[in-house]
Amino acid sequence: MLSSNSHNRLILYNLTVNVNFDIEAEWFDWMRESHIPKVMYTSQFIDFKIYRLLGENERITYAVQFFAKSLAELNCYFELHAPELTKVQLEKFKHKHVAFGSILESVI
Repeated sequence: MLSSNSHNRLILYNLTVNVNFDIEAEWFDWMRESHIPKVMYTSQFIDFKIYRLLGENERITYAVQFFAKSLAELNCYFELHAPELTKVQLEKFKHKHVAFGSILESVI
């Protein structure tokens, strides 16, 4: 479990995803129409953003950001919802994407 002494700072869960060119449109549509609505339906996050990394790469890179009010909210997401949602993504886009998460806390 993550912990923090600050209870009033915004927590950002940043999911960086490298997607193969041949599935980019399918992956993006799935994120926008299925995955993100399911994540937001958990009520553990108050907002989200999607950014695309500019520049040429071997794959297309997105940063999908989810904003939580607290680490407790984020921990609840990880414990109750993330395993199933991650499983679905891994099965749907097996060997066609690579993803990793980062957790950040706002400081000002």
